[in-house]
Amino acid sequence: MAENKTKETSASVEEFIAALASKQQQADSRELIKIFEDASGYPPKMWGPSIIGFGSYHYKYASGHEGDAPLAGFSPRKGSISLYMSCDVRGQHADLLSKLGKHKAAKSCVYINKLADANPEIIAKMVKASIQETLALYPQQ
Repeated sequence: MAENKTKETSASVEEFIAALASKQQQADSRELIKIFEDASGYPPKMWGPSIIGFGSYHYKYASGHEGDAPLAGFSPRKGSISLYMSCDVRGQHADLLSKLGKHKAAKSCVYINKLADANPEIIAKMVKASIQETLALYPQQ
């Protein structure tokens, strides 16, 4: 079984943000940290070289693959900001996504170009809903 490449690290979140080339991404990242930290109740931690994660959970799939992942997180990418959370686009998250603002959504990720394109209150609600859903699927010991 392949080992997960994305793991929690001891790297500095602030140093990662300060190294971002775009001042807008730095500002958006700092604001997203506030949103995610308030909504999740967890401090930011680096996961791999470019994901800022909040909390963690252990998962094990029917295939036997298992590992640890952040409960929610984001990554400021070159073209957009990836928000990592559960995003059931046809189910319980459809209503929240419809109120989010300009975005693209996939199964476990929402992409926004900049924070000004999205509603921060909806992001917070999505973080809370995603964490609740994830912990229901993968109860922690």
